[in-house]
Amino acid sequence: MNNLKNGILLAALFSSLFFIGCSKSDDEDDLIGNWVKKSAFDGPARSSATSFVIGDYAYIATGYTGDVYLKDLWAYNSTGDYWEQKADFTGIARSSASSFTLNDKGYVGLGYDGTNKLKDFYQYDPTSNSWTQKTDFAGTARYAAVGFQAGGKAYFGTGYDGNYLKDFYQYDDQANTWTLMNGFSGNKRRNASVFIIDDKAYLVAGINNGVLQADFWQFDPAADVWTRKRDIDQDKDDDDSFNDDYTIVRSNASTFSINGLGYLVGGEGLKTIWEYTPTTDLWVERTSMEGASRTDAVGFAINNRGFYMLGRLGSTYFDDAWEFKPLEEQNDDDN
Repeated sequence: MNNLKNGILLAALFSSLFFIGCSKSDDEDDLIGNWVKKSAFDGPARSSATSFVIGDYAYIATGYTGDVYLKDLWAYNSTGDYWEQKADFTGIARSSASSFTLNDKGYVGLGYDGTNKLKDFYQYDPTSNSWTQKTDFAGTARYAAVGFQAGGKAYFGTGYDGNYLKDFYQYDDQANTWTLMNGFSGNKRRNASVFIIDDKAYLVAGINNGVLQADFWQFDPAADVWTRKRDIDQDKDDDDSFNDDYTIVRSNASTFSINGLGYLVGGEGLKTIWEYTPTTDLWVERTSMEGASRTDAVGFAINNRGFYMLGRLGSTYFDDAWEFKPLEEQNDDDN
């Protein structure tokens, strides 16, 4: 009789474990989104590059190979899925620079050259395929800052100059001047990420003195107002329990926006991607990156198509490129 009871208990235990395992697999299978491998980057594999988008092209500049700081510029043709080399960046080679697009020109500045933190600033004209040096950034020399353009206004902010920073400056391309902006009451950080939805910027993630930052902010350039949104960390004590399953906090991640939704992908030791809906102020996990996990990669959107590429994992540097399709089911046959 005891043997029979023991057998029943073991069978029940096995069934429970099997059910839990299947449930976990089912949960993973329920994630929506598909990663499609694209034409590999033609330049050297690298991390900590910067990018800007003009029309149907994304431009990737600078970065670090693990041995060499770079100053080359490459254009990705999103309709033809191929790369073209353009005129080298005319500033000193660097990594962890910042960039934005403003009035159909690309701008690159700040960064680190292996010895010095930088504050020089340059404009790229795709029509003439040429660079022009502009007025130096008005803040301190720094790297790992964010750069973005929203509502026709362009900004650099946060980063690391020997201290962690939270200041923001607006660039006026007509006057070629920088203006210090006030009103950001979030935490200091470097290696944060920004995406743009409906002419508003969303600042997320980053790190300060080894602590990953959970505060999440929306910036409206029309009103010059920062608004705090729901934090992105797990909070078991929250009455609404809206974020009990959130595992979003990270640094050195990449972002893009597609069809009014924001995406945050990768970062230190991570390959997960989260989708943000501004109307609900909530995040949903989507299918994880199907290539290697990586940090210091590049993310951008071209005509509502999201791309993610380059980066590193430890001392391994990548030159692969991926497109994320959020409405498709995961498919191994296209990578």
